[in-house]
Amino acid sequence: MGLTARIRTRDGWAVSHAVVTLTDGAGRQVVRAEADAEGAVRDATELEPGAYTVVVTAVGYAPAAAGALVTASGRADAGTVTLARQGGTELPPPGPWTIDPAHSSVAAIAQHLGISSVRGRFTDFSGTVEIAPDDVTKSRVEAVIRAASIDTGHGARDTHLRSADFLDAERFPEIAYRSTGVTEAGPDRWTVHGDLRLRGVVRPVDLDLAYLGTGADPWGGTRAAFRATTRLRREEFAMNHHQVLQAGIAAVGTTLRVELDVQAVQGESLPVPSPPAGG
Repeated sequence: MGLTARIRTRDGWAVSHAVVTLTDGAGRQVVRAEADAEGAVRDATELEPGAYTVVVTAVGYAPAAAGALVTASGRADAGTVTLARQGGTELPPPGPWTIDPAHSSVAAIAQHLGISSVRGRFTDFSGTVEIAPDDVTKSRVEAVIRAASIDTGHGARDTHLRSADFLDAERFPEIAYRSTGVTEAGPDRWTVHGDLRLRGVVRPVDLDLAYLGTGADPWGGTRAAFRATTRLRREEFAMNHHQVLQAGIAAVGTTLRVELDVQAVQGESLPVPSPPAGG
């Protein structure tokens, strides 16, 4: 006898800190129970047959209500109640996540000759994501990129980009990003505020972040996918090299578009051995 329910997010994750109340037709509260670590509610309170209302609340989520019918057996199963994040936004389950470089990409795109773009990518990077349990705006992101790992598919150009004219990779081998806050920007969208250290210069940089969802992988882990973009002005990071052509057009544009496609594995470390990029 009693009340049973399962509390889940839109992605199917348990909401372990949910509180469930059951009220009768007169509006009186007859049951108040908390979900367990699996998001399950099992309360043994003896109930009179009839129609009841189930209300589910949890910090960071919009409240949800559902009807429940108590049968002659004294039991009511509210089934699965889905909670939506406040504001309609979602993020993965709380806790640490580790960025998987083999299934992620960090790209930078610059305008070339004023008519086309050159795309480069960094092949050596690492990072972590910490999803805060109650207030997701307190979640954190940290990442480090090896500047010398830039690859545009052209050896001479890559050598120039590693030089003091641009990344100055010998003096400043690491590009680092550390978030300072997160704000909601719409359904499944966030703005990550943080500081970027590039060429020894630290500037505030915001990332436009989209959360793409979570799922199980073939190696027994759980993965979350994100896509983020931002724009950087080269002169703000002391990359002042300009080659001007005869027509007055710069060989390389002053603005860089940065695109991040990230897979993160739930936990504080990657699987050992890490799955190959083609896996």
